[in-house]
Amino acid sequence: MKKALLLGESWTTHMIHQKGFDSFTTTEYVEGGREFSDALESDGWTVTHVQAHAIETHFPQSDEELAAYDLVVISDVGANTFLLTRAVFGRSVSEPNKLERIRAYVENGGGLLMVGGYLSFSGVDAKANYASSAIGDILPVDVLEIDDRAEHPEGTAISVLAAEHPAVGGVGTEWPPLLGYNRTRPREDAELLVQVNGDPLVAVRQVGSGRTGVFTSDMSPHWAPPPFMEWAGYAPLWRALATWTAGE
Repeated sequence: MKKALLLGESWTTHMIHQKGFDSFTTTEYVEGGREFSDALESDGWTVTHVQAHAIETHFPQSDEELAAYDLVVISDVGANTFLLTRAVFGRSVSEPNKLERIRAYVENGGGLLMVGGYLSFSGVDAKANYASSAIGDILPVDVLEIDDRAEHPEGTAISVLAAEHPAVGGVGTEWPPLLGYNRTRPREDAELLVQVNGDPLVAVRQVGSGRTGVFTSDMSPHWAPPPFMEWAGYAPLWRALATWTAGE
């Protein structure tokens, strides 16, 4: 049975409601990625979801525990979450670099998939900050060092360049539009499979004994609107991309 570790895809929203003289606050916790997990689990995968706030405490403690996964998926959570724990940030205690450990995991045969979002790749205000991180140069795309969001409320033009590649899943060349993505640049030694508005959407790469892949838009709303989420190719695409990146 194939095992995937999904990191991120959760957030807390704290809102201030101002009504004339008075105000009050509400807080909402949200988890995304359910449809992604369902797609993999329907193909025999086991998906362990470690939410963004739990990465500090629930990321695999040993390299052996990390190596038990066939695939690591980072989605919509920035590099700081892996690097700045309470011990490091609050008490100046040295700890192993989680992103260095993921890099070693890939070079030794693991699979790494990064999925887009406001805190993926470079992200909003460049806060995701993966370009100079330990995994920045093993991805199949170059991460920009500026705010990399490409917002397209009108919908995007998707061009499938390699419809027969096993990482695309045979879902054809007619894909529903997306509402945005993270802009990146393809690497020369990577395979660019799908473009969005002329930029990479799906790309894959061999790294050491392992593989890396990217999908530069969301796996769930808001960049992935209902027509994309309900598309018949949604689950086959994720199953194929995950399987290829995991080395199958």
